[in-house]
Amino acid sequence: MSAFDLPWLVADIGGTNARFGLVTSPGARPSNVAVLPGADYPTLPDAVAAYLAEHAGGVRPGAACLALAGPIDGDHYRLTNSHWAGSIRDLGVPYARLLNDFEALAVSLPHLAGDELVSLGGPAPEHGVKAVLGPGTGLGVGGLVPTERGWTAIPGEGGHATVPVFEPREIEIVRAMQSQGLPHVVAEHLLSGPGLVRLHRALALVNGVTAPGLTASDIVARVDDSLCAETVEVFCGMLGTFAGNVALTLGARGGVYLAGGVLPRIVERVRASAFRTRFEDNPDMAAYLSEIGTVLIVAAQPGMTGAAAWLSQHARTELVG
Repeated sequence: MSAFDLPWLVADIGGTNARFGLVTSPGARPSNVAVLPGADYPTLPDAVAAYLAEHAGGVRPGAACLALAGPIDGDHYRLTNSHWAGSIRDLGVPYARLLNDFEALAVSLPHLAGDELVSLGGPAPEHGVKAVLGPGTGLGVGGLVPTERGWTAIPGEGGHATVPVFEPREIEIVRAMQSQGLPHVVAEHLLSGPGLVRLHRALALVNGVTAPGLTASDIVARVDDSLCAETVEVFCGMLGTFAGNVALTLGARGGVYLAGGVLPRIVERVRASAFRTRFEDNPDMAAYLSEIGTVLIVAAQPGMTGAAAWLSQHARTELVG
């Protein structure tokens, strides 16, 4: 068996869920898609075996490309928000590659269009360096650079950059978190699903009120609760500043794309928030930022689309070369 044999296995593996699919022909979108809770399986190979047996008819893929939410070191991986760690070789697939989850999202960008994207302000993205970021279980960041041979993805760990505070109440929020034993607050601590929970708790301290313990889903659902509404408002504003920082760092004139599990649930609230104003609010580079489009990815499985695109571009070339 070789990597020329189809189907190919693709996956998008986060801290909470592992999404799997099959590619049955080069350039095709993934099929046989299934979402498995990561907590149900001791290891990644166990989850892959369960997917292939229960959702893919027991096929043996000739190649695999897995996008994971964590740092990649050659053929080794370690998920940031899960205990899964190991080597891609443990899967026993003839040709297998690992991508950071936001590296895969970056690769997917040229393949997304139409109702898979929603504008969050600014002009339509153009050709050029693109950035992608998004709050989910963590906060991922990646980039995509045009080259003579096509697109090259840039993985990163930008979600662990120091938190972007701008307004006085945001400074108070960070101080409240520091008083609770978190001396160095990074962006992911607030701009993520778990970050919404921390932000809600810190705002309660700043406002001097008692608040019940709520999940991220509870917070975004309680639109008539003043503290929950303020939490979402602050979240969107800080996300705008963070996205602007990423755009400036990468020179992302080709657009800033947002993804993750949080934002698709609050699209209209993001649009009505200070997100775009804060994105452009820079004393020296406001005009530069105003020309960069911000777009929300609402496609069902963009990480797997990116993994499939990566295989189509690279698998045959690497094997022949």
